[in-house]
Amino acid sequence: MPLIQVDLSKIIIDEKRQDQVIVLKERDGKRKFPIMIGFMEASSIKMRLANLKAPRPMTHDLILSIFEQLGAIPQQLIIDKIIEHTFHAKLVVHRYDDELVYIDLRPSDGLAVAVRAQIPIFVEEDVLKSAELPAL
Repeated sequence: MPLIQVDLSKIIIDEKRQDQVIVLKERDGKRKFPIMIGFMEASSIKMRLANLKAPRPMTHDLILSIFEQLGAIPQQLIIDKIIEHTFHAKLVVHRYDDELVYIDLRPSDGLAVAVRAQIPIFVEEDVLKSAELPAL
């Protein structure tokens, strides 16, 4: 199945709600789709996009630090499934021994890592089709 590159289009944070919304948009097209994520993950993403630094490493900074110390380099994030309205993702990491590994993680954590590592974000075509927002 083809992978479609997407970019973060919008982050909607509402402190009164637990779930926040991230909207991803097809890079070379018009399709968009929302992902509901937790407040902490949305805040982590927004902080990085605003170039704000926490006084101590946040969880997603820690993940990148561990990769760096182990000689592993994140390559891309792939949102590859939607099961019962829940998105699934894989972080593709180039390991020190020249192997690629696919690490299963929540898309919210994957997005927070992706914005920090400045790696591309992809979505499987079937996932994009099933989650796409209708054109307005």
